[in-house]
Amino acid sequence: MKIRDILAKGEPTLSFEVFPPKTEDKFDSVDKAAAQIAKLKPAFMSVTYGAGGGTSKYTVDIAAQIKERYQVTPLAHLTCVSSSREKVHQVLEQLKEKKIENVLALRGDIPADGKVEKDYRYAAELIREIKQTEDLCIGAACYPEGHVESKNKTEDILHLKEKVDAGCDFVTTQMFFDNNILYNFLYRVREKGVTVPVIAGIMPVTNKNQVKTICRMSGTYLPAQFKAVVDRFGDDPKAMKQAGIAYATEQIIDLLANGVNAIHVYSMNKPDVAERIWDSLSDIL
Repeated sequence: MKIRDILAKGEPTLSFEVFPPKTEDKFDSVDKAAAQIAKLKPAFMSVTYGAGGGTSKYTVDIAAQIKERYQVTPLAHLTCVSSSREKVHQVLEQLKEKKIENVLALRGDIPADGKVEKDYRYAAELIREIKQTEDLCIGAACYPEGHVESKNKTEDILHLKEKVDAGCDFVTTQMFFDNNILYNFLYRVREKGVTVPVIAGIMPVTNKNQVKTICRMSGTYLPAQFKAVVDRFGDDPKAMKQAGIAYATEQIIDLLANGVNAIHVYSMNKPDVAERIWDSLSDIL
C-alpha cells in the first residue's frame, strides 16, 4: 500500500524505523528486531540506507521481508549523494522487483572521507527523477529547526518547497524534543504553500550517551524539561530508559491531541521500546 493513501485517511498513525546491519553476521539480529516490531502492525516501517553504501545492500532485503513475511507496508530509504545514477536505478529496479511501493528520497550525509558522486547534489533532483521514471510514493525529509547546512530557516523551507514541487508525496521530520518547534514549523511551511502531509519524527532517548550524539549531529534544541529528565535519570540506565520512553510518549499524545496524526518513531531497532510506546497509545490509536 502507498503511504500517501494511508495518510489520506486522516486517522492517527504510528510507524517505526529500523536500520540494516553494518555487517552480514548481524543480519539475523536486525531481522529478529524488525519481526518483533512488525508484530505490532504499525502503519508502516521505514528501513534506512547506509551512507556511502556502507549498509545499503541490506535495505531492500529488510524492506522486502517486512512486506512479504510480516505484511507490513515498508518504506525504503534511498540516498543519492554517494551513489551514481546507475546505482540509484539499480536499487529502484530491485524495489520494483520486490513490489515495494514507497521510497524516502534523501540526499544523504557527506561521507567522512568527503567522497561523493557527481550525478546528484540535492534530494530534489532525486525526487524529480524518480517521479518521472517510477510509479512510487515518494517521501522526503524536513527539518523543523533547519538543516545544519542551511544559512537560516527561511532558506531551508525554500529547499523543502523544491522537494515538494519535484513530486514528493509526504515529508518526515527530523527528531525534535519541543513540540512547539513543530507547531511553528507547520505554520511557516503551510504559509509557503507546502501542503503535503508532515509526519512527526520522535526519538525516544533511552540512554544519556544518545544526547551527545544528537547534539553533535543535528544541533537539536533540548528544552529544560528534557534536560531535567537526563540530569535526574541519566546515570541510572533502567530509569533513563523508562523516563525517555515516557517523555516520547507524552510528546506523541500532545501531538495527536493537537491534530498531528502521523507519528514516526526512531526506535533504533529496539522492539521493547516500540512495544512500550505502542501499549501506552493502544486505546488512543
